[in-house]
Amino acid sequence: MVLSTVLPRTRPAAVAGFFYPGEAAALRADLRAVLDAAHPAPALVAPKMLLVPHAGYVYSGPIAAQAYAALAPWASAVHRVVLLGPTHRVALRGLAAPTVAAFETPLGPVPLDRAALDALAALPQVVAHDGAHAREHALEVQLPFLQAVLGEFTLVPLAVGEASPGEVAEVLERLWGGADTLVVISSDLSHYLPYRSAQAIDRATVDRIGRFATDLEVDEACGARPLAGALQAARAHGLRPRLLDLRNSGDTAGDRDRVVGYCAMVFEPAAAPEDAEAGVERHIEGDSALGDALLVRARNSIAGALGEPAAAEPDHPALAELGATFVTVHVGDELRGCIGTLAARRRLDEDVRAHAHAAAFADHRFEPVRRDELAALRIEVSLLGPSEPLEAADEAQARAALRPGIDGVTLRWRGRSATLLPQVWAQLPDPGDFLATLKRKAGLARDFWARDLRLERYTVRKFAPRSAA
Repeated sequence: MVLSTVLPRTRPAAVAGFFYPGEAAALRADLRAVLDAAHPAPALVAPKMLLVPHAGYVYSGPIAAQAYAALAPWASAVHRVVLLGPTHRVALRGLAAPTVAAFETPLGPVPLDRAALDALAALPQVVAHDGAHAREHALEVQLPFLQAVLGEFTLVPLAVGEASPGEVAEVLERLWGGADTLVVISSDLSHYLPYRSAQAIDRATVDRIGRFATDLEVDEACGARPLAGALQAARAHGLRPRLLDLRNSGDTAGDRDRVVGYCAMVFEPAAAPEDAEAGVERHIEGDSALGDALLVRARNSIAGALGEPAAAEPDHPALAELGATFVTVHVGDELRGCIGTLAARRRLDEDVRAHAHAAAFADHRFEPVRRDELAALRIEVSLLGPSEPLEAADEAQARAALRPGIDGVTLRWRGRSATLLPQVWAQLPDPGDFLATLKRKAGLARDFWARDLRLERYTVRKFAPRSAA
């Protein structure tokens, strides 16, 4: 590792007030707004790696929030973040490691894992270079998101210049760690193309990322160098990519003449642990007749919009009652939409049709389902049971009252709210960890409690075609 001039022991925030609010209260409010608005399809296993954009929050914040919201249910397990992104201002050969002790943001300092950084010294592709970090925004803009979701953690930040996929992958292998280590790759997609051209090119790039392409070019993704190496490592560790959002600046805050593309992806272990699968089964089995009725109506809603005839719809008395559903649509193994609600505001018959149509055609993260894809269409319907108050004078009573593997829980306190589905118990079987994650998702400290804090619980039944269940 080649030494360079050492800057102050803390790197100050370089783009606060430009890429994101420079005042802590305003920054927290912006983060809370985009995280609360993010509703990624729930997963049964914690993500190991995130791919997130790095433009100003007004442009890419809503897209990045999808990945960070997907991370939130497992936040209490993560204690270290390995963060890689490109260098925009400094020409560099290799990967630049800072020599400072912390990175500052308006939300406070983030301590660096100096032991991990020092352990990279023997690798010839790693150089000590504070200058590469001094004004770089690609890594900095991720820190407030990570602070909002994780709370306390240590950071291993690396700015990547000219480096081969193998060189990046070798560094990541040394830092990979276990469930307590999260890898975050910061990259935008195409730059300054017309809106429709960018949509087509970014979709093709995302498809290549999903196939673990290691020959990505910077005109496809400005973070192609760190991303290619991360994909090599992800493939070696058997991770599976899942696209959460794909948009561009023309969808958020910019004009459509020259846009920048953004995506949010998570990379997860290929299968949930056996105990996680067992935990899910406790709440996905239900009334098969109702499941058939819901699934047929969901498919008919999509088929009818594509000009296809409707199948016969079996009746069920529950369809006339108020109900809340989430509908998830896959084409083959590819997720193409997930839309739903936690509150029962209309008849179940209407709710499942509306959410099926929205999942297939109005989930802005994905291309709408096409008529030629109907044969490969796979639909799942999750039916949420009614919420009931969970009475507890303090957290000890709340922990004792919870039913692991069964209860979905909603927290409400003075305008803040958050929910965790029952599936999350598979990764957080301890009621204390479950509640801590729920509070942090609502923007509260893990040890927070107040007399006017309210908890509600509900159950979930998940229905899928029997051949796919």
